[in-house]
Formats: sequence, structure tokens, C-alpha cells
Amino acid sequence: MFDYKATGDGRVFISWNHRVVVTLAGQKAAQFLEQADGLDDAALQLLIARATGNFRRGNERLAHSP
Repeated sequence: MFDYKATGDGRVFISWNHRVVVTLAGQKAAQFLEQADGLDDAALQLLIARATGNFRRGNERLAHSP
């Protein structure tokens, strides 16, 4: 799962399995934090994935629960 941490100097560190994969700064960081405010977990994961460039392209199979 993706996670993010905002710092006091306006940067946002995005991590995957506790490893930082992207650092956002400036306008991109501010825009990300604005969009992330109030999202549920699924929508937040999608937003973070888009910020890293690793987002769903629509060709993945969805898991079906029995």
C-alpha cells in the first residue's frame, strides 16, 4: 500500500511499503495535499498511485470474492 507524509517545509514524501518512491515539492505538493483532504482509503490510494505514475490502466483483472 502507498502512504504519504507531509513535512513542515511543504514537501510530500510518498512511500510504497515504507520506502520513499516519490518526493513532491512546491505547487505539486500543495495540489496533492488539497486533493487528498477528505478522501476515503480507496480514493486516496488511487490519488497516490497517480502521483507516482503507477496507476491503474484499466487492463488489470478485478479480484472477485466468493
